[in-house]
Amino acid sequence: MTRLFEIGPSTSGGTAVAAPAEVHGPVTLRPAKVADMRRVQPLINRFAAQNLMLPKSHDQLARHFREFVVAVDADDRVLGCGALRIYNEGLAEICSLAVDDAAHGMGIGRMLVERLVEEGRELGLQKVFALTLQEIFFHRVGFRTVPKETFPLKVWADCRNCPKLHACDEIAVAREL
Repeated sequence: MTRLFEIGPSTSGGTAVAAPAEVHGPVTLRPAKVADMRRVQPLINRFAAQNLMLPKSHDQLARHFREFVVAVDADDRVLGCGALRIYNEGLAEICSLAVDDAAHGMGIGRMLVERLVEEGRELGLQKVFALTLQEIFFHRVGFRTVPKETFPLKVWADCRNCPKLHACDEIAVAREL
C-alpha cells in the first residue's frame, strides 16, 4: 500500500492537494471514460500552471476522451494519463502525458507511453512523436530528438494557437514503429 496525495479542484477553481489517499493494489492502464476527465483535468492543469503543458478545459477533454489512456489503482483512482492524437494514417502524437507528482518513480509514465506506442502499432501507424520538456525521459523509452519542423501537421493544428508559439521551448522527439 502506497500513500498518495489526491489531486482535485479547489473551491477557487484551481488545483488543490487534498489529504493523502491510500492507493490500493497494482497500477493498471485502461481506456479513459468520459467521467475520468474530471480527474484528468486538474492533473494536466497542475502541470500547465508550471508552464510545462497547455491547460485543458473539461469540455476539451470530454470531446477527446477516446484518445486517452489512464493509469488507475485498484480503487480506480486516476494516477496518470496520456493521449494518442492521430494526424494521418502514418503519424500520431503522444500528448497530455501527466503523472501525479506523488506517483513519480513508479514507472507510470513509461507504462503509459508504451501502451500508447503499442496502440499506434495496432493502428498501423509508422511513427509517433511528442513535444516535450522531458527529452531524457523519452530517450529512455526509445524516442530520438528530431527537428520540430518535421511535423507541420502539428504546427498547423495546434501550435498556431499556442501562447508560446514564438518562444517555444519544447523539444520534438519521435519513435519509428
